[in-house]
Amino acid sequence: MVENSVQLVAAFNRKRLPRTDRPFLVGIHAPMRSELTIETLAVTGAIPRELDGRYLKMGANPVDPDPVGRHWFLGDGMVHGIAIAQGRVLWYRNRWIQSRLAAAALGRTAAPGPRRGHNDTVNTNIVDIGGRAFAVVEAGSYPVEVSVDLEEQRYNPFDGTLCGSFSGHPHRDPLTGEHHAIAYDGNIWDAVRHVVVSNAGRVVRDVPVAVSHGPCIHDCAFTARFAVVLDLPVTFSMRAVLAGHEFPFRWNPSHRARVGLLPRQGEAASVIWCEVEPCFVFHVANAFDDEDGRVVVDVIAYPSMFASDGSSLDALGRFERWTIEPLSRRVGRRVLDPTPQEFPRIDERRFGQRHRYVYTVPVPPDGNPQLTGATRLYKHDLDAGSRSVHEFGDDRVPGEFVFVPGRDGAAEDEGWLLGLVINTAEDTTDFTILDAQRFEASPVAMVRMPHRIPPGFHGNWFPAARGGAE
Repeated sequence: MVENSVQLVAAFNRKRLPRTDRPFLVGIHAPMRSELTIETLAVTGAIPRELDGRYLKMGANPVDPDPVGRHWFLGDGMVHGIAIAQGRVLWYRNRWIQSRLAAAALGRTAAPGPRRGHNDTVNTNIVDIGGRAFAVVEAGSYPVEVSVDLEEQRYNPFDGTLCGSFSGHPHRDPLTGEHHAIAYDGNIWDAVRHVVVSNAGRVVRDVPVAVSHGPCIHDCAFTARFAVVLDLPVTFSMRAVLAGHEFPFRWNPSHRARVGLLPRQGEAASVIWCEVEPCFVFHVANAFDDEDGRVVVDVIAYPSMFASDGSSLDALGRFERWTIEPLSRRVGRRVLDPTPQEFPRIDERRFGQRHRYVYTVPVPPDGNPQLTGATRLYKHDLDAGSRSVHEFGDDRVPGEFVFVPGRDGAAEDEGWLLGLVINTAEDTTDFTILDAQRFEASPVAMVRMPHRIPPGFHGNWFPAARGGAE
């Protein structure tokens, strides 16, 4: 009865919110209106023959966007896929995730499989777990397993082993094959969970960790010893819900900012909580144990987040290194690069281990949501303390790039960087391949999509040997 009452009040107040075009529904972020299959695409340069598989990317792409109460994290999910093999492009496809809401709006039958709650929207990331592609989201729905050609979908709680919400950012330990996630639920305010999924795609660990206020935990990390829990002051806000806003999290200055070090095989009582200055982190590049027993975590940190209307950035993020002392429970913060940036990625063979290189995407200094002027990609060499820049050129806006090793046993930066670059002047998109060791050089290859793919959120490479191209 209480939940129904809250929903009624929220629905009433949502009608009273101003009808304005949210910046993440227009311009560069305007949703695609149709699903495409394109098998003939123009290629500039030469696609490396070592690349055999699919690049898949996810984002929110509302079927029927309503700007009232809308947040840029919300909206029906859409998967974009590009399949390549033997130096050529096989296809490009984009498909909506067939949630009940999206399917109804499109006049289709929703994807089969069990649901968790009424909100089955999945829109954040698509990851390779055990050679299968799973579209994932935090705080709500079960994952959606997507077929190689993107044509078939099924809601799949890891073959029936997932008992609650999951995460939009699971990370694979290359030494064990396990995928680690910190999962939270907007309806459960006093606990988050450390979830571990085996390389076979089954949950093998699900440990609740006590928290307060219902924190929003977008990402996580792990080391050889610990899972890292980012318990920071963006928490559930009933006031925002009752006001009609669909995104229910806000900056909470009364919530103590802390980092939890949970032993990977330990229970919640063994978490080492370390206080940190109030801030918020969406994304972690990596974490590792150093020689002195400290935990090192590289993050993009914001001084605050969602303190105003909850839909825009209060301030911009900077690249920081956090050094955590488990014995003294202190967190030292050092700025590696103050330039606004986001979406840190590394050579994922280094997850949980010491890394040297981090690749990030710059953010306009004025925080312009249309990303005007954000035409670069950064490569940080943490050993040398330097930063290289790849400049794509005027009117070209890159999204997150993923690193793919060039061969078995390749060096940490010996390989390719893959990502999408929007040409805002022509409203087209290039799937772009860079040589990570010749980072500042012209792209090795570009595949032209004759339409704009919205920036979206996260993408990954799926090698053919583990569910690649057909």
